[in-house]
Formats: sequence, structure tokens, C-alpha cells
Amino acid sequence: MTLVRDDAPPGLMRRMAAFLYEGVLLFGVVFIAGWLYSTLTQQRNALDGQHGLQAFLFLVLGVYFSWFWSRGGQTVAMKAWHLRVVDQQGQPLTQPRALVRYLLSWLWFLPALLSVYLLDLQHSGGAIVGALLAGIFGYLLLARLNPQRQFLHDLICGTRLITQRPVPRASKA
Repeated sequence: MTLVRDDAPPGLMRRMAAFLYEGVLLFGVVFIAGWLYSTLTQQRNALDGQHGLQAFLFLVLGVYFSWFWSRGGQTVAMKAWHLRVVDQQGQPLTQPRALVRYLLSWLWFLPALLSVYLLDLQHSGGAIVGALLAGIFGYLLLARLNPQRQFLHDLICGTRLITQRPVPRASKA
């Protein structure tokens, strides 16, 4: 299949749709990884080994994103929404750059989670969700202010999202 590449940055709404779809797909990845962790560690209570599970999931997600981004530039959700991540020269990401992009992509969530922790609101589900939504909105606003509409983590690590669509099929006449 031939692909048509458009180096113009994709719209924020399409990127957010891919972001939400990625979350749905990651539910399965996290579920299986959590099951594997609890089976291997013989965890009987969700609160036992909670920090180990969080570290394991962080590593699993890092492998997931780094592998997909360095091997074709697209996760499953990005492929569905015709998005591809490339470096500033339009080349595929190397494994180290993909890993740095993964680590920096946590800038979406870290300020919100840190504020919840510092305000001692970690036992309030509503506060956590509200802080995360406010953080995501703020991150989107930063991208909106950027002339290229790139996210902060892409600017820092020298990557960008582009549109890559399949070539339309010729109609049979």
C-alpha cells in the first residue's frame, strides 16, 4: 500500500481523538501487564506491591511506545488516525529518541499528579480527575499557542507529528 505524506501538523482534534483511542487500547495492555505482574509476584492484595506494579507498568508502557515509535513511527491508534511521529528532518525515530519522547510525554500528567500530591488530595477521585483534565487542557493550550501546533514534549525532544494517509484507490469505471 502506498502512503501519501503531508508534513503539515495534524489538527489538535484529530490528535486528541487518537489520544483517546490510545487510552482504550492501552486498557488492554495495562490489564494484561497487571495480571502478569500479580501472577509472577503472587500478589494477593491490590495494595501489596503497589509501587512495584506502578514501576512495572511504567516500563511496559515505555517498551510499547518506544517499540512502535521506532519501528514505523505509529502505534495502532496513530495508524488508525493517520498520524506518524518523525524527527525534525522527517526521518523515523531512533530507539533512544523514542524513549526520550516517551519519558517527556509524561509532561501531560506530571504537573497535575504533583499538584494532587502536594495538596494532599490523592484520596479524592474527583480531585485527581479534575486535575488531570485541567492539565490536559493546559497542555493543549500550550500546543495551540505554538506556531507549528506541536506539543511541548515534541518540541523538547526534536520530534513532530505528521499526517500520513493511504493513497486513495482508483475507482473502477
